[in-house]
Amino acid sequence: MYKIPRQSYTTEFKQEAIRLVEAEGKRPAQVARDLGISEQTLGNWRKAHKAGRLATGSGKPVSPEQMELSRLRAENARLKMELEILGKSHGVLREEVTVKYAVIDQMRQHYPLQSLCKRLSVSTSGFADWQACGGPTHWLSDAQLLALIRSIHTEFHGAYGSPRIYQELKFRGHPVSKARIQRLMQKHGIRARHKRRYKATTNSKHSMPVAPNVLDRQFSTTAPDTVWTADITYIPTREGWLYLAVVMGLHTRAIIGWAMDERMTRELVINALRMARFRRKPKPGLLHHSDRGSQYCSHDYQALLTEYGMEASMSRKGNFWDNAPMESFFNSLKSERVFHRRYVTRAEARKDLFDCVEVFYNRKRRHSSIGHQTPAQRYAESVAIQKMAF
Repeated sequence: MYKIPRQSYTTEFKQEAIRLVEAEGKRPAQVARDLGISEQTLGNWRKAHKAGRLATGSGKPVSPEQMELSRLRAENARLKMELEILGKSHGVLREEVTVKYAVIDQMRQHYPLQSLCKRLSVSTSGFADWQACGGPTHWLSDAQLLALIRSIHTEFHGAYGSPRIYQELKFRGHPVSKARIQRLMQKHGIRARHKRRYKATTNSKHSMPVAPNVLDRQFSTTAPDTVWTADITYIPTREGWLYLAVVMGLHTRAIIGWAMDERMTRELVINALRMARFRRKPKPGLLHHSDRGSQYCSHDYQALLTEYGMEASMSRKGNFWDNAPMESFFNSLKSERVFHRRYVTRAEARKDLFDCVEVFYNRKRRHSSIGHQTPAQRYAESVAIQKMAF
């Protein structure tokens, strides 16, 4: 029987989550919701941190029964949080009954219909009548639609243009056309932030062995954690550069491994790979694609790939298109966030990048390459499909 992989979190991830609560002053429930974890899990991390055993854990063995109980508690907490979100949604959601029905229709495959109707203060019979009439029929006025567009544009830090705003409105249950959204955005000067070009960071001028381009731009995959891509970029601060190394799961476009440092060393990329492997624990045979940078060609990095049972693949020299998904991620990261910030210190940049990668990019931002889903949604759907196949 197929078992859903248990999500694992590195010490660095836990420390950043704790910092959001204790240093930034954010509510634990909000931080847990943003990071896709239960509030109880976050509370356990905070207790371990105060006791000085966050990195090593308690050392006590955990029985299968305890693990299952913990999983059920986390699932119940997640259900409670999502229903709470529904109850406190945008004003339009509270005012428009048909919008509530559309949201219920989206979520009823995951949650009991009666619970959803109770949370949104509608009747099950009314929902049934709405379905019988063909679903969503209410058409928002230009003023209502413009308010929603502005709200979504702000919520996603100006990153969304008309195509993604259309998908977000569609997901939220609002019947609207792409042309109408584009017309209103153009009329009121609402647009996505423009992208800028950036230079390559890794150095491919070396004598170390390179791997062939096994991936060969085959960016479509059928299952998660079969192909990963990796790369490095730089972030400017007044203290100097902060280098960010990431590992992306190609099937979901999620950033599953990352590391930051003031120097661009092989340890930087090794730490990102170790995080990715720790979180997903893929089976041997995974294809790992990168450029020909000296960090990725180093003996230590290649030895780690061999230890993990991963096959190396590398882009052709100077060919950015061979790693197009990673290039797209860095373009989005910089045009939607970094270019609009003035980081004074590397520590400030670290905090913002954690929020951008783990909260915004992995769990909120929709991607056209994966059917306008978020990486988190894509992963959950893929796991569910695999589970049914078994």
